[in-house]
Amino acid sequence: MSFLFSQKIYSEDETIALASKFSNELKPGDVVILNGNLGTGKTFFIKHALKNLGIDNVSSPTFAIVNEYKGKFRIYHFDFYRLKNSAELFDIGFNDYLNDDDSITLIEWGNLIPSVLPRKRLEININIESDFSRKFIFEKYE
Repeated sequence: MSFLFSQKIYSEDETIALASKFSNELKPGDVVILNGNLGTGKTFFIKHALKNLGIDNVSSPTFAIVNEYKGKFRIYHFDFYRLKNSAELFDIGFNDYLNDDDSITLIEWGNLIPSVLPRKRLEININIESDFSRKFIFEKYE
């Protein structure tokens, strides 16, 4: 899977297949940012990517800020949606999470606080198209 591509998705089953394929490419040290409006499927995509990695209890960390999971890898799942500023992240040790090279970090709504995002990351932007399909745009930053 190349990390500079886009794919139009027409169903939940296609999203699940894409999430599964994507999860096969993940490795410890990866940081993945998921951006998209409410209802585009960020958490749904993460839930099915992690299911492929042996994690079944995925929920949105909107109120907790971060959820931790252990399956094939240790996963940190952040949601920036309710954060007011970056200080809230640093109060919970955000840099320690990012510096854990034995884990994978997933961040929903990363575009809301771009100043804290690492230079090296994968970004997935999800857009709802006029025909209600989803367009997934994958980009890699080094």
